[in-house]
Amino acid sequence: MRRSSGLTAALFALLLTFNGQAQAWPDRPIKLLLSQPAGSGPDAVARLLGDRIARGLGQPIVIDNRPGGQNTIGAAAAARAPADGYTFYLATLAALITNVYMFKDLPYDPGKDFVPVGMVGIVPFGLVVPAASPIGALDDFIARAKAAPGKLALANEGPKTFGGMIARLLNNRAGIDTNLVAFSSAATAVTDTVAGQTDAGLTDVPSTAALVAAGKLRMLAVTSANRVPTLPTVPALAERLPGFAYVGWLAIVAPTGTPSDMVDRFNRALDTALRDPEIAGRLRAIGPVTDGAGTPAALAGFLADEQVRWASLTREIGLLPE
Repeated sequence: MRRSSGLTAALFALLLTFNGQAQAWPDRPIKLLLSQPAGSGPDAVARLLGDRIARGLGQPIVIDNRPGGQNTIGAAAAARAPADGYTFYLATLAALITNVYMFKDLPYDPGKDFVPVGMVGIVPFGLVVPAASPIGALDDFIARAKAAPGKLALANEGPKTFGGMIARLLNNRAGIDTNLVAFSSAATAVTDTVAGQTDAGLTDVPSTAALVAAGKLRMLAVTSANRVPTLPTVPALAERLPGFAYVGWLAIVAPTGTPSDMVDRFNRALDTALRDPEIAGRLRAIGPVTDGAGTPAALAGFLADEQVRWASLTREIGLLPE
């Protein structure tokens, strides 16, 4: 009987220890890994959110930049990280969806290596022209492109970037043939468009918003399903081309096997940060438009829908993995 009582007490003490460890999470700094370099837009987002999430969880959020390889280096590092609740990954559309259609062999499996945590926000792209351009509206752009096939130069970041793929889709859906001019970065594409070296540009809204506000560029349309709150007079492409609604986005995921209670707590801390009006406003200035983190299940559904949408898009534009 004494042995039984002693065993029961020992098991009870062990259970308390395990419960205490679970309840104590996090008891050390948490790593937020991303695929972009320091100073980039996603890096600014990570640092802004990291500071606010740290306050909610009571531990520092350490930003770990792993740039290169079109997001593959960072994504692979996140996929290989221990699933102990101390590594989370700020993922892009490219990392979780479109890289599948870019590369024959990825060093990670987007569908198997991660569990959803929460949405951060969407990043619309915009079709812009130089301020001095005679093109005043989207319909004018389409009419001119139809009248002179192959003549209008449309700047983008290359055939396998978001802007490049959307530019090809725009040609298909609008029945036009623009000359797609690839640049090494959004910054160079925007610079040449401002200077009138290209007739138009298609890049993320944050890269051009200040220039639009300064009267150096004119934005003809955005790629999101609806108009952007900060640009209420700029139509969505979907208003002219129904169903044309594609955006970049940022979301947080964790290595598969991360305990669900830790995922849920991080999700709640993220949602609290995103719903802070000051944080949401600063995010809009950087790029992402947010309406909260949602739930891990909601993000899982969103990712499933994106897989279907981008599989269809890549087939339509004839994009083949290399």
